[in-house]
Amino acid sequence: MAISRRGFLGLALAGRGLRVATFAADVTPPLGAPLCYGLVPAGASVTDKLWARGVVLLPAGERPIVLCAVDWLGIGNASRDRWRAVIAKAGGTVPERVALHTVHQHDAPGDDLSAHALLPPGVPLCDNDFSRGTALRVAAAVKKARAVTVTGVTSGAAAVEGVASNRRILGADGKVAFGRMTACRNSPLCAEPEGVIDPLLRSVSFWGEAKRAATLSYYATHPMSYYGKGAISSDFVGMARDSQTDTFQVHFTGAAGNIGAGKYNDGAPALRAVLAERMASGMARAKAAETPVAMETVRWISEPVRLPLREGNGFGEAEMMAAIADASLDVKQRANNARYLAYYRLVRAGRRVELTALRMGSVSLLHMPGELFVEYQLAAAKERAGELVATAAYGDYGPMYIGTKRAYDEGGYETTAVSRVAPTVEDVLLTAIRKLLA
Repeated sequence: MAISRRGFLGLALAGRGLRVATFAADVTPPLGAPLCYGLVPAGASVTDKLWARGVVLLPAGERPIVLCAVDWLGIGNASRDRWRAVIAKAGGTVPERVALHTVHQHDAPGDDLSAHALLPPGVPLCDNDFSRGTALRVAAAVKKARAVTVTGVTSGAAAVEGVASNRRILGADGKVAFGRMTACRNSPLCAEPEGVIDPLLRSVSFWGEAKRAATLSYYATHPMSYYGKGAISSDFVGMARDSQTDTFQVHFTGAAGNIGAGKYNDGAPALRAVLAERMASGMARAKAAETPVAMETVRWISEPVRLPLREGNGFGEAEMMAAIADASLDVKQRANNARYLAYYRLVRAGRRVELTALRMGSVSLLHMPGELFVEYQLAAAKERAGELVATAAYGDYGPMYIGTKRAYDEGGYETTAVSRVAPTVEDVLLTAIRKLLA
């Protein structure tokens, strides 16, 4: 984006009192580490490195704000608390001003100390020692980050073509008849219309004089082309992000719980590069479309909520404890139940999840938990129509999938045991989103 000297003078006035620092840390696990919470083969090779990338924003007279995206599947429960605490300390702020998200690649680790503590030896979930050390390395990168004065903020958006499609194909009865998922093959339903998606990739850049110091991008799709072969990778989204050499790019996955590349991807390895090029094009076009943001203040708003627990058959503590202890069950089932039980106990003990928003003039950055359905992102955008609202999901991974009220009646994979919340979650989240964006 070309901005005249006069334009930069205006931006400098708008951006007075704000500084930004960037940080990056290698978070690639050692070979043999569990991937995807033990749901796929352990890491046997490294296709490309995994990164934690982020920015520290320093508004004049206020505590710093840290925005961080990690190339891992998820970070939830006590592990999320641990990460935010060490990052906050390193950044000279408080955990409540740390937005920690994962990009959600599946050939990558997860971190859930609460669940790990419930499992017997030999059931893979996460490497707790590696996870603890990685959080400290990210914190060290935050502490070393050097800030520059922000002379302007710009924002824009562009449609991404041929990537996102809704995973849930409904039958004539209004129920989910087919799951298109990340890759889709051997079914005519793979070619069904995209369905409900958010086609826009949103972009926000912080400028230092005549160049971008950092760019944040947001797009809603599961970020995998293929996975489960033991090859550690940041997949096509990581490839696209790393190709943006004109800036320090940080990418956040949006509300992609029901969104994947299945319409455009049959899982062939060659399609990873194709999807990466389409994402990279969207990132570049969104930056080219950026326009200056008139920014008088930087506001950080928090809304803690208690998400309603899933109740009923199979969702009680006794059932989950029995599954964890049952050595005849597949280790994946036992590991899953440990995650379910960990979240269940924390919520029953009063745990709340913090939803936060960073408001800068006509730009709002919304930070949300779990594998959120895209309808929440679309609803957030409508709250401030005509402005830019960018949603980052995959914050606290404890609740896992978060569907809409209607989705729980429709059925489908996303509303089975992998969702730990009740259908009334929609009311809770939409009310909180309205407060954050009011």
